[in-house]
Amino acid sequence: MKKCLFLLSAIVACCMMPSCSSASDDEEDKKEIVEEEKKDNTEEVIDDDGDVEKNDSDDVVYMLPRTTPVVLSAAQKVFANDNNSFTLSFLKTMNEAVNSGKGFVCSPLSITYVLAMVNDAASGETEQELEQTLGFHKGGIQAVNGYCKNLIDNLPKVDENVQLTIANAIFLNKIYTLRDQFLKDMKTYYDAKAEALDFSSPATLGYINGWCNEKTQGMIPTILNEVDPDAVSYLLNAIYFKANWMSKFDPSKTKTETFATPTGTKQIPLMHQNVMTGYMKTDDYAAVTMPYGSGLWNMTVLLPEEGKTTDDVISILAKEGWLTDYDKNPLMGYREAEVDLKLPRFETSTDTNDFGSLVGMLKEMGIQQAFNPKKAEILNMCDVPVFISMMRQKAKIEVNEEGSKMAAVTVAQMDATSMAPDEMVKADFHANRPFVYLIHEASSGVILFVGKYTGE
Repeated sequence: MKKCLFLLSAIVACCMMPSCSSASDDEEDKKEIVEEEKKDNTEEVIDDDGDVEKNDSDDVVYMLPRTTPVVLSAAQKVFANDNNSFTLSFLKTMNEAVNSGKGFVCSPLSITYVLAMVNDAASGETEQELEQTLGFHKGGIQAVNGYCKNLIDNLPKVDENVQLTIANAIFLNKIYTLRDQFLKDMKTYYDAKAEALDFSSPATLGYINGWCNEKTQGMIPTILNEVDPDAVSYLLNAIYFKANWMSKFDPSKTKTETFATPTGTKQIPLMHQNVMTGYMKTDDYAAVTMPYGSGLWNMTVLLPEEGKTTDDVISILAKEGWLTDYDKNPLMGYREAEVDLKLPRFETSTDTNDFGSLVGMLKEMGIQQAFNPKKAEILNMCDVPVFISMMRQKAKIEVNEEGSKMAAVTVAQMDATSMAPDEMVKADFHANRPFVYLIHEASSGVILFVGKYTGE
């Protein structure tokens, strides 16, 4: 019996040996495959000293920009270009209204959105004036609405590293009713929140201002001082922008230096770095473009040449325009240069009510009938004819070593009527005196904010 068991054990052992050998071979084969894969994923890199270094390609960091350029139709490119002309004309009008040497910031695009919503309900000469002044000419209501929708939908998607929100709202006195088509257009084209409120309630003021505070991340906490109980509605637009520089400034290199203001000199912090960027120099000003995020959003700073002023630069921009050929280099005349750059770290807040009337500024630019209670043809907004009785904008910008953030809120009160590379350029760009700046997006050419910094 023992012999049988021994024989049986021997047979079983013999049967298992090939299996063990096969498993062992498989393990060896797997090791060879893994080693071969590791070898394939390892590149030999020659360092500066001529030594060979191993570089594991599994650790590759994705650094290509994730950008989605805005696509405009041919007609919308014309709208963008000509609305920029309105923007620069408003910059000139605002500069003349301030007329005190103080800096300011504003968003004509935010004004455009409020007036475009009004335009949706306008007709006749009122519509023509609005569209002509805003740069939409005789495009028509639907074309203007389509352009505004394109920007609302796509500008925030341009760069995942840039935060942009464009919000619209309509707060209606509850004793009135919005027309169905107007309500539909506001939702479809402007993503506008429409609410009926009790304008006689003290809580309404806090509610409307709360919307502004929320949509601007606290940068514009209020836009109204009071709610007129007799008003028909308030139309609002809010824009919020926040982005880091593509090349951040080193805070340790920020030094307090002398800045020449319009009335003297003062000591302010100037940020400093050497950059390769877009640079242009004319007889009137030098300019650099400073990219945010992945490069489609930019701040362009225009520094007057000796003997010139920011007023001269603003007049030139208003006369000659900006970004006129989107199918080519949008920053026409700029070239790549190595720039020794100095820029102030600053904050500016502006309220159009501090410099007269926003309505008065827009009248000066050609919009008349929309503000006239006897001539306004704004019949398609609600169940009574309306006109614009008040407009106001608040805006704020903060610029530091990390980047910039800015916001603007515009409100309109509607009342019932009785009716290629060249040779490398090196340049110093020390913004130690007043300058003009624009924040704009490259694929569409749209200008979001404009302003002037004077140190005061």
